[in-house]
Amino acid sequence: VQLQASGGGLVQAGGSLGLSCAASGIIFSLYTMQWYRQSPGNQRELVATIARDGSTNYAVSVKGRFTISRDNAKSTVYLQMSSLKPEDTAVYYCRANRPAYGGDYWGKGTLVTVSS
Repeated sequence: VQLQASGGGLVQAGGSLGLSCAASGIIFSLYTMQWYRQSPGNQRELVATIARDGSTNYAVSVKGRFTISRDNAKSTVYLQMSSLKPEDTAVYYCRANRPAYGGDYWGKGTLVTVSS
């Protein structure tokens, strides 16, 4: 199983950035997909979730600015980030989760840096 996150980089505050996470080795459509982030000195936090049926949930801190989506045909989950703030700076990780069946996989992360 492999989750390959990409799309991170340096962006100015107020800008936008899109992340992708391509999965292989799993039946993607059966998994809940999530994006987490972790900044230095802080715990990893859940940013956004998209369920198998396409329903979504967001952390309060990103609601209205971030959009999670998925393409089951491409086994890929996306995170579109806009109105970025310096506090959004973190390593972003994708996760494939299927708790009832013990499936829980993490990607290696991609760094997003938002300059003020």
